[in-house]
Amino acid sequence: MANKTAKIVRFHSLGGPEVLKISEEPIPEPGKGEVRLRVKAIGLNRAEVMFRCGQYLEAPVLPSKLGYEAAGVVEAVGPDVDKSWLGEKASTVPAFLMTQYGVYGDVAIVPASALARYPEKLTPEQGTSIWMQYLTAYGALITHAQITNGDFVIITASSSSVGIAAIEMVKAEGAISIATTRTSKKSATLVEAGAAHVIATEEEDFIGRVNQITGGKGARVIFDPIAGKGVEVLAQAAAHGGTIFEYGALASGPTPFPLFAALSKGLSVRGYTLREVLSVPKLREKAEQYVFAHVQAGRFKPRIDRVFPFAEIVEAHRYMESNAQIGKIVVTV
Repeated sequence: MANKTAKIVRFHSLGGPEVLKISEEPIPEPGKGEVRLRVKAIGLNRAEVMFRCGQYLEAPVLPSKLGYEAAGVVEAVGPDVDKSWLGEKASTVPAFLMTQYGVYGDVAIVPASALARYPEKLTPEQGTSIWMQYLTAYGALITHAQITNGDFVIITASSSSVGIAAIEMVKAEGAISIATTRTSKKSATLVEAGAAHVIATEEEDFIGRVNQITGGKGARVIFDPIAGKGVEVLAQAAAHGGTIFEYGALASGPTPFPLFAALSKGLSVRGYTLREVLSVPKLREKAEQYVFAHVQAGRFKPRIDRVFPFAEIVEAHRYMESNAQIGKIVVTV
């Protein structure tokens, strides 16, 4: 007889990885506009760490679920959802709020509108490792910056899954990536992923290297999830008329506005989130088609750093907080 309970991860208080608890709950039924996914793999994101700590864009309502990305098979649909989804393999696009949905579990209720089919050749582990990272990079680099042949693009925190996606995307568009990482330990892997240049910021003169690489012009586009004081240094590395896209807040402490660099160079410092792409249906469709086509053609290769079993969700979060990974951390169910 089929199991009547599901394993769901919730946290009852804010804090470190240890607040994540796996509980047995009755299998939930999808409501209007929803489906139930039988989860095979979960892709972890930094946003979930921040959400768990109470440092995200939305505050969790406790006890809270969490998780944006899962791949699996649709096993039930809500009353108004197209029944052709039943039995289909799909992964979730992060087109919902974690205050309403979460995918950490062996089943997940998600909006049908958040489902996307991934290329048939991918495993569930790879299928859960494409949408957040490639769509995040796409919105900033393609939709907004419209990077093109010969553009210099600085990518900070470049060993993250979004950083690797950005490296591949810059290369695919004929632009030149300058990937940053703190030490040279990850440099060879970043070059292997397609980075044209790598700067180890704790070991090298960052501004000096950027000037050398760009012939003194600086980078037209800077893609940064760190923020904090480092924005002032990034502004020095930017080209005249350049744009710094801030898509995260990994640094502690306030983020100053680099006024003098902005005045002298006509710089834009722009807050950006993936929601800008996902909230406009035509943009989202175009973005998903672009990612699908590049993954299908093998130009984009989702890089999985490490896979954890579901029972080790706490350890998986701990590993993410160590910043040792290059690429995506995946949990299999």
